[in-house]
Amino acid sequence: MTHGHPRPGKAFVFFIQTPSDMETNSSSQAIPYLRGRVIAPNDADYDTARKVHNGMIDKRPGLIAQCADENDVAHAVRFAREHGLVVAVRGGGHNGAGLGVCDQGLVIDLSQMRQVTVDPEAQTIRAQGGCLLGDLDKAGHPHGLAVPTGINATTGIGGLTLGGGLGHLTRFAGLTIDNLLEATVVLASGDIVTASPAINEDLFWAIRGGGGNFGVVTSFLFRAHNVHTVYGGPMFWDISEAKAMMEWYQDFIKQAPDTVSGFFNFHKIPPAPIFPEQYHLHLMCGIVWACIDEEEANEVFEMVRKFRKPLIDAVGPMPVPVLQTMFDDLFVPGLQWYWKGDFVKQLSPEVMDVHIRHAHRIPNFFSGMHLYPINGAAGRVPNDATAWSYRDATWSMVIAGVSPEPSEKDVVTNFARDYWQELHPHGAGGAYVNFMMEEGADRVKATYGSNYDRLVKVKSKYDPDNVFCVNQNIRPV
Repeated sequence: MTHGHPRPGKAFVFFIQTPSDMETNSSSQAIPYLRGRVIAPNDADYDTARKVHNGMIDKRPGLIAQCADENDVAHAVRFAREHGLVVAVRGGGHNGAGLGVCDQGLVIDLSQMRQVTVDPEAQTIRAQGGCLLGDLDKAGHPHGLAVPTGINATTGIGGLTLGGGLGHLTRFAGLTIDNLLEATVVLASGDIVTASPAINEDLFWAIRGGGGNFGVVTSFLFRAHNVHTVYGGPMFWDISEAKAMMEWYQDFIKQAPDTVSGFFNFHKIPPAPIFPEQYHLHLMCGIVWACIDEEEANEVFEMVRKFRKPLIDAVGPMPVPVLQTMFDDLFVPGLQWYWKGDFVKQLSPEVMDVHIRHAHRIPNFFSGMHLYPINGAAGRVPNDATAWSYRDATWSMVIAGVSPEPSEKDVVTNFARDYWQELHPHGAGGAYVNFMMEEGADRVKATYGSNYDRLVKVKSKYDPDNVFCVNQNIRPV
């Protein structure tokens, strides 16, 4: 990563790649006026360019347009419409269902658009659509600023935000969409518009949780928060303590101060240096903490230690980017991924027993279950304020079957499906769209609940021909 020099004034700009430095080849002529590069199936790096984070996904687009700016995106959208091509939009490529790529059609790839601008006085961060979470963390951290995003620095900011955006700072500062102030959107018509509380208000409402259904977001303006250091990290207990810990955790997180967060999980301990060797591959339950206030953090940590002393206790002060990258080396691109999610309001004793039974079936140290708290600040936003419609849920649950071995595709898929199928009747109904595979229209409707009909109206206005259909699709009328 290279850094640009600060612009005059008090904003700071970070560059991952300068568009004018991009090379072009003969394939670029496939889309007229494009400044960026177009990659075709006969190009040497086609197989690399078409890959996404999930190694299970093996789609072969007809063209990949690595756009240099929003005008390139507009040209690409118009080109796709003129030639009747299916369009997929790729930001970070992290989507589990592989919705950043398509077969035969056109991939609009934003990976070259990774400029970040920080305004310390206004406490805002503007990020282009191809940015990763780590780009925002690295740019904001020197100014003591952080945007509430996810838990892996390699995730794309575009898909994360459009789906809602949950992570370590959700209880403190809300979902990522709760901190979105403005967006630049390329519509299905190829027009470039602004969406904000004052301009195209209906579009602004819809993109905050409605996914990539309404256009290609080429720029996000976020509110940032004064968070430089967090007090957190993982604690793990033997699986025999799981029910007691789940009961304690449920009671605690429902009334915890907003400055305290922690997601509950089941994992086999990875053979990584951060964890004591004697516990490698042991099945455990854990909480990964992220607390903003040091005094409150110490009180919470002592409280939980007195309740049940953890076998692994790796909490302490750390910069936000360190917490955000803690597990990145484990979840490298190309692993086999299959995940299932649900929103959850309550963990009954029966549900806890289901969790524990399936925890014993976790196939490897990559796979597991996480319960991300989405109450606190996020839970106090009205249900109809944004497209995200489960503000009354306590957690967003994800069950992830993951393996580096293609031969284990069925193993990890069946693990996640079987676990989810037994739990789903006890869930709140819908799921976080970023934790869904391609699960059909009924699941999409359940996820948006009472907001779904309003989303259909916005979709019908801005994308009546369903140009943007490679997503958790909301069909126009």
